[in-house]
Amino acid sequence: MGNERKWRRWRLFIVTGVAVAGFLFSSSSASQLDQQKEPQPVVSRIAFGSCANQDTPQPIWNSIVNFDPQVFIWLGDNIYGDIRRPFKLLGRERTVGPWKNVPRFVPSSKQEMMLKYKRGKTIPGYSRLRQRTKVIGTWDDHDYGLNDAGKEFTEKATNQKLLLDFLDEPLDSPRRKQHGVYASYMFGPIGKQIKVILLDTRYHRDPMFSDGTILGAAQWTWLERELKGPESAVTIIGSSIQVISNLSATTRPLFYLESWGRFPKERELLFKLIADSKRNGVFFISGDVHFGEISRFDCGVEYPLYDITSSGLTQAVERVLPRPLQFVVRFLAWVTPSTMRVMESNCRYKSCTFGQPNFGVVEIDWDAIPVRLKMEVRDANGVAVVGVNVSLSSLRPGNSEYLSNSNTGKYHRHCLLEVSLGWIVRHRLAILFYSTLTLLLIGSLGTAYVATLACRSCIRKCKRD
Repeated sequence: MGNERKWRRWRLFIVTGVAVAGFLFSSSSASQLDQQKEPQPVVSRIAFGSCANQDTPQPIWNSIVNFDPQVFIWLGDNIYGDIRRPFKLLGRERTVGPWKNVPRFVPSSKQEMMLKYKRGKTIPGYSRLRQRTKVIGTWDDHDYGLNDAGKEFTEKATNQKLLLDFLDEPLDSPRRKQHGVYASYMFGPIGKQIKVILLDTRYHRDPMFSDGTILGAAQWTWLERELKGPESAVTIIGSSIQVISNLSATTRPLFYLESWGRFPKERELLFKLIADSKRNGVFFISGDVHFGEISRFDCGVEYPLYDITSSGLTQAVERVLPRPLQFVVRFLAWVTPSTMRVMESNCRYKSCTFGQPNFGVVEIDWDAIPVRLKMEVRDANGVAVVGVNVSLSSLRPGNSEYLSNSNTGKYHRHCLLEVSLGWIVRHRLAILFYSTLTLLLIGSLGTAYVATLACRSCIRKCKRD
C-alpha cells in the first residue's frame, strides 16, 4: 500500500514536470516564431565599391558614411595583398616586355596578408562605416592573393579564411566550410525584398584565354538554386569582374581587361540561367577596372540587364598620370568603342566613364508608383558622375516599354557586341596609338635631321670665318 502511494506521488510529479516543460517549450517556440514574424526593415540605400589600397589615404569613406547606406558591398581588391615589383625593361630582373624574365606580381606570406587585412580593416573611415552598416562582400585577385590568378593559386584556402575574418563572417558560417567565398543574402520584408548574390570569380576559374569556366560546377549548381529560389522584388548579382562590358575586344593588343566577355560560353550560360529562372529585377554590380561606368545589354533576357561598375575607392586610371595629362585618359575612353556603355547627357564626361576614385550606390524609392531604381557612380565628394534612373517594372519579362523600344530599334546598340564590330572600328584605339607613335618617331627623326644640317652649316660657316 505504501509503495502504491509512493508510485502515485512520483507519477504525479513526473506528469506535472512534463506539463511545465511542455508549457515552457511551447512558450519559447511561440516567442521564436513571433521573432521570425517580426517585419524586417525596408532597405532602400545600398553602397558598394572595390579596389582599396590599404597603404593609400582613403578619404572617400566620409562620403560613403554621409550617404548612410543600410548595406555596403565589397566587390573585390578590398586590400592589395600581393607584392608588385617595379617596371623594369632592362637589368637582371626584367618585369615587362617580351623579354621579361621574372613575374611582376608575387604573392605575400600569410603573416604579410594578415597585417595588410588588419590595416585595411582599421582605417578610421571604414571603421565608422562598419559600426553603423551591414558589410558583406566577395574578393578579386589582389585580395585573393595574386594578380589575375585563378584556381591554380595554391594559397587560396588560407586567404579565404583571412577574407572572411576581414568581413566578420560568423565562425559557423557555411562560407567557412565551402570551397570559395560565394554567398547570398535576403534583405527587407515580403514584397520589398532585395536578394544579393555574391559570386566568386577566382577560386574555380580556369586560365585566361581558355574559354573554360569561371564559377566551377559546384558554384553553378548553387547559383541556379539561388536564382530559382524564393522570389524577391530586386536581385543584385555582385561580380568582381565586369559582366556586360566587352571592352577587351577593342583594347587589344595594347592591353586586356579581365571580364566575363573573355569567357563567352560562361557569360552566355549566365544570361540563359537568368532568363530560364524568369526572375524579375535582376542587375549586376562589378569592380576591378579602376574606372566607373554603366553598361547595358538588351539581348540577354527579356528585359534590359544593367552592370554598374564602381572602381576604385583609391585606385583610378587617371591617377597614373600627372593632373595636366589626365585629359588624355578621358579622350582615350571617349574614342574607344564600347557599344554596351550607357551614354547619357548627364554624365560628367563625354565618355560616360569616370577615372577618379568613386563608389557605387543603389537607391530604391519604394513609395513611388511604379517603384523607381536609381543606380549611380559617385565621386569622392558623393556627387553623381554617371547614373540611370529606371522603373522596377521595366526590369521584368515582357514589359511593354522594352518591347516597343526593341521593335523600333531604339536600344539596338546595346545588343551589338564589340567583337562584332568591323576590324578598323574595333581596333581604332590601337591604330591611333601606333599611328601617333609613328608620327612622333618620324617627327623626332625629322627634328634630328634638321638639327644635324643646322650644326653642319654652322660648322662650315665657323671654318670660313
